[in-house]
Amino acid sequence: MSRMSRPSPVSQLSLDRRSFLRYAGITGAVLGGAGLLAACGDDSSGTSNGTIADGSKYGTVAVQLSWLKNIEFAGEYFADSKGYYKEAGFGSVNLIAGGAASTSVEAGLGTGKVWIGMSAPQTTAPAILEGLNAKIVGATYQKNPFCIVSAMGKPIRSPQDMKGRKIGVQDTNQLIFNALLTANGMTPSDVTIVPAQFDPTPLANGEVDGWVSYVANEPIILSSKGFPNYNFLFADYGLPLVAETLTVKQETIDNERDKLKAWLLADTKGWRDAVASPSESARLAVEVYGKDQRLDLSEQTMEAGAQNDLVVSADTKANGLFTMTDELIAKNIAALAKAKIDIAADKLFDMSILKELYAEHPELKTPV
Repeated sequence: MSRMSRPSPVSQLSLDRRSFLRYAGITGAVLGGAGLLAACGDDSSGTSNGTIADGSKYGTVAVQLSWLKNIEFAGEYFADSKGYYKEAGFGSVNLIAGGAASTSVEAGLGTGKVWIGMSAPQTTAPAILEGLNAKIVGATYQKNPFCIVSAMGKPIRSPQDMKGRKIGVQDTNQLIFNALLTANGMTPSDVTIVPAQFDPTPLANGEVDGWVSYVANEPIILSSKGFPNYNFLFADYGLPLVAETLTVKQETIDNERDKLKAWLLADTKGWRDAVASPSESARLAVEVYGKDQRLDLSEQTMEAGAQNDLVVSADTKANGLFTMTDELIAKNIAALAKAKIDIAADKLFDMSILKELYAEHPELKTPV
């Protein structure tokens, strides 16, 4: 996320494009693009005779993040910086930044350049339907982070309030926006869809009434730049999709179950720390892992707090972070169907590893 140059009024915003490039519904060529990931290296750390060169139990693994190194991956920063990954048996964990120039997590899994990655159901499901043998084994965000943000003076409080109004929608988000309309008995003709890029300056300037946004990002930054706003979540109106999903190939579940469980153990510890300390989460993002992004500490701290509302739910308090109940899985499958993505639950989700993990470490279920 780039910094903004003018405090108020908002006249030119250069916001984080992560949600629009990542959670874009069906992504093209999800099984291709090996060349773009080649520079990242793979997760091989063994010698020619099959031993682990660094002396660790599991060696090095490549983890592809869904976007640039900002606050969204605070749990991974804690797990790395506090040594949880090493304690779990890993020599090192290579956190690979995503972004506009990177290929999808699904492409990385398909080419073998990535061992695990953060994605979203509406991206992983189409890849599976196209032939990728992979599963979602956990969900960091329990709620769909998409929202419609509007000016506080002319708030759009629900999908029905969008009728007859101008909504800025990015091309990559047309699918999920149309799914929101369908879920609420509406059609594209009920609103005036204004083709948009990633900078919500048109909203700040009054050229549109609403803007497809990411709840832990644009609303906070707009407010900090002197533009009071209101938002409603897609998740509260028929699209309860999870996000920042932990995705692996089926062969990892089948052949490296203990290794996967060890990674999830370390990552769970990291996210428990991140939830407990938004300020330290922001510091790690700004000063250490995302230092080259020129992130704003105050904004990242506010975003960390907002992010916690996506990570922690009544269900995770009862069952542990990353878990999904059968009911939530069913709601996700139904939401995908509204986006014309038809897939069976057992083809997309596998919560069995997390169930084993929490059975072995019930202390991690204790709410943070």
